[in-house]
Amino acid sequence: MKIDAFCHLLPAAYAERLFAITDSAVARNIQKRVSGVPALVDLDERFRGMDEFGSDYRQIINTAAPPLDDLGPRQRTAELARIANDGMAQLVADHPDRFAGFCAAVALDDVDGAIAEADRAFDELGAVGVQIYTHVNGGPMDQERFFPFYEAVARRGDKMIQVHPCRDSSWSDYKTEERSKFEIWWTLGWEYDLSAFMSRLVFSGIFERLPDIKILIHHGGAMIPHFAGRVGPGWDQLGARTPADQAEDVAGYPLTLRPIEYFKKFYVDTAYFGAGDAMRTAIRFFGVDHTLFASDTPFDPEKGPGYIRDTIANLNDMDILTDADRARIYHGNVTDLLGLDSAAALNTLAESEVSS
Repeated sequence: MKIDAFCHLLPAAYAERLFAITDSAVARNIQKRVSGVPALVDLDERFRGMDEFGSDYRQIINTAAPPLDDLGPRQRTAELARIANDGMAQLVADHPDRFAGFCAAVALDDVDGAIAEADRAFDELGAVGVQIYTHVNGGPMDQERFFPFYEAVARRGDKMIQVHPCRDSSWSDYKTEERSKFEIWWTLGWEYDLSAFMSRLVFSGIFERLPDIKILIHHGGAMIPHFAGRVGPGWDQLGARTPADQAEDVAGYPLTLRPIEYFKKFYVDTAYFGAGDAMRTAIRFFGVDHTLFASDTPFDPEKGPGYIRDTIANLNDMDILTDADRARIYHGNVTDLLGLDSAAALNTLAESEVSS
């Protein structure tokens, strides 16, 4: 069994509402970017792509970027969250042989509203987690105002927070320019976003304050595993060379472990787009037990099966993994993390095979 733990989809009603927004540059941008990816909305197209991987392949779905916070006033973003979550819950209910669960959409421009919507999604709709982004309206996610949200999810025990990057072309590559060029903001900027998000949460003491929180970082933990020397021995010296007038810049929550040990508490996925050597480095850094199979479908050049195929090939060819390791990554970790009933899932798959 393979459970693809980070896949994007737009429920029909949500897509209709999203494409009806005309007063938001962010909405117009995403309308352009997703309109050429039919598997985001067209289930027949999506299922054709999934069929390549057999009846034991299923997905955990969430909505595609952008963050809801960027799409307008609070009343609208709250409405979009409800529409998205209702739609994803219905898809999971209608197609249990295709979708293992969904992570809810929330709008963190209203923290209390986000908590209420997450609670509704967990309690009434059966969401297995919630998806957030690396900033809210350009602001950092370690601000104390977001702590009640993290706390509300952490106390659930078997729910995870998925983290997706979200900068756009307005984040310039250089101070002297107004916009990013060549989509550097996406190729490289998103990985910086994820890495900065992780760093700010580590130094704000998120794992000291909420030791049971489960945070899944997209794209294999981004830059962190590939800069382990700087994250490790480098950050062991934090503040040692900092001028006195900048001391506030390095003052964080009092940590009891080396910074690098907190980074290893994050969970990461395998969405490396076929870059097997990079995936190997991430698995070595975070460990098999903190790695979840995920492909980021359907944003590959084939618009569906390409990244799934490449990711499976990478994992199957990786000589550092045993068969037991692969089973943990493919489905064991996510079923344990979220309390999924793997036996029930296998029964559902067997029933679907018999009926077909």
